[in-house]
Order: sequence, then structure tokens, then C-alpha cells
Amino acid sequence: MTTALLELDRVDACYGAAHVLHRLSLSVLPGERVALIGRNGVGKTTVVNTVLGLAALRGGRVRIGRREPARPRPYMAANEGVAVVPQGRCIVANLTVEENLLLGSAVRRKGPWQLDSVYALFPILRERAHTPGTALSGGQQQMLAIGRALMANPALILLDEPTEGLAPVIVDQLADILNRVADQGTALLLIEQNLSLVMRVARRYYALAKGAVVADGEVAHESLDALQRHVMV
Repeated sequence: MTTALLELDRVDACYGAAHVLHRLSLSVLPGERVALIGRNGVGKTTVVNTVLGLAALRGGRVRIGRREPARPRPYMAANEGVAVVPQGRCIVANLTVEENLLLGSAVRRKGPWQLDSVYALFPILRERAHTPGTALSGGQQQMLAIGRALMANPALILLDEPTEGLAPVIVDQLADILNRVADQGTALLLIEQNLSLVMRVARRYYALAKGAVVADGEVAHESLDALQRHVMV
């Protein structure tokens, strides 16, 4: 039986007194491409924050690679080969593109992703290597955030709303990039409302409503309309 890279089992999670996730269960196996969809405010980002320990785990269990911590912490995910592309990208303002990329290698996991391979995937980052990271366009910053995650040589990348604020042509490029990354064996958990991207990249999906999974299945078995009902405001 294949061991999941990430598993949440009947998880309850909170911010202070605010109970956000309710007995939520999901898993991502090695090499899988999984989407987490839902309207704004249903708890999608809280899934990431629970894995990182930024939301309090109040019930259930979280397993990250080989670890099942009672109180998850950000370094645990990194050490177990889980990298995060956060909502808003979080590019470090006073660092160049290359310096931002090198931050991702701090965990020192061995693997195929080095500066040269990231630059081969994102040639624009090589061209702008010595430019401040925050001087890039929104699409280029998203490429930088993904490249930084790849520099950790992760087994799994969590991508939180990666198409937010991006033009459709950039979303098309992003879909191609994510498929290339996944084709090389990196698992993806794609937290996203853009169903065009979901249908082009993901193979399985979970739909959230009010902090709980209300549907799941194979993306190929669902119509766009069927998925759309989970993300309509």
C-alpha cells in the first residue's frame, strides 16, 4: 500500500475561538495531482495553515510524510518534502530573483531542482536574476514563487490560489508549467477556484463548503458545470 505524502484525517482546526475546519479528511499520494476547490471563505487556505501549524489543530490527525505531529510546525513540512507556494506569493522585497530562489534550497534536500533546472523551466527568471523579486510582474512573481518551492526538491507542493490576479494567457502558461513539474514526479495539491486550471492539471478533487469536504472524485468524470457549483459565489 502506497503511503500518502500528506493526510488529514477528520481534522478540526481553529483560529482562536473560530472553528474553521470540521472533521475534514483528504490525502495526496506520491505523484498525484489533487485539487481543493470551493468558494471564498470555506477553509481552503486553513488546510494549508493547519499543515504548517498556523491554524490550531483541535481534533483528528495530520500526517506529513513520516510524521504525525500533535502540533504541526512549518519546519516539519519542509523537512518531510512538502513545499508551499503561498497565496499572495510572499516574494521577499529586499532580495533579488536569484536570492529569492536560493531561499528555497535552505532545507538542503537532494534532487533534480537546482538553479539551472529552475532557470530552464522559467527562462525569464534567468534573464531577471539580479532584479529585485518584487519588481517582476504578477505572473513572473508567481513563476518565482513556484521556482523557489522547487528549489526545495519537494515530493509535494501545496499551491494556494496560484492564478489569483493573473491574466488568462498567464494562466495557460501556468497550467503547462505545473503539468511539466508533475510529469517529473512531484505531487501537487492545487487550491484553486479557476476551474480551467483545475481541469487541465488535476486528476482528483475535493470540494469544500463550510470547512468540510462535501464532494470528491475524479476530475475527468465531472463536467465543468458540476464542478462550477462548488466555487460559485
